[in-house]
Amino acid sequence: MTIAPDNARQDVNHVYRTMREVVQSMDDTIPGKFEITREGIVHDMMAPIKRHELTALRLRKRLEAIMPDALVAHTGAPDVEDAPEGILRLPDIIVIAEADMEGDGSFDPRTLIAAIEVVSRSNPDNDWVSKMRDYPLLGIPIYAIFDPRTGTGAVLSEIHPTPQGPRYATRTDFDYGEDVTVAEWTISTEGLPRYEDQTGGAGA
Repeated sequence: MTIAPDNARQDVNHVYRTMREVVQSMDDTIPGKFEITREGIVHDMMAPIKRHELTALRLRKRLEAIMPDALVAHTGAPDVEDAPEGILRLPDIIVIAEADMEGDGSFDPRTLIAAIEVVSRSNPDNDWVSKMRDYPLLGIPIYAIFDPRTGTGAVLSEIHPTPQGPRYATRTDFDYGEDVTVAEWTISTEGLPRYEDQTGGAGA
């Protein structure tokens, strides 16, 4: 493992803090969602968002109906942050113990049981490529993707080291209509909304 010199770490932290300040200044003035990766700031317009939000709502309710009371499937764009890695993500849903939500500041990614993303029409590579790279780096053991564009998804697990960094070793793909298992809980994907064709004038 290569350890960056202190001055290199300080440079990374300075750049990250600067981007964090920029994101905070834009959050209330520019629509969409802002995240930070090692490549820079990611802006997802997410408009219009009704079908995206309906998907997240139905997934949250189905999970919480079968999970223990001490666990929650939390929505609301929670800040999941690892400042030393220079990464700030806002998953659509996090599965986490309610006790780990206490206190101030951002969520520690290593307390998450799973992160769930509903793919947006405006920036699908953010979910299918960038987060597939970042979430194992952050130590999030389960990553589930639901894609209303195609009516498909995938659940990724078992983080293992690779020459490119930590990656998920196991991927289970599914089609809407099938049951899907996220961590220990199996839920139905029946009735999850799909985005309409671009010509239909609706989307997420």
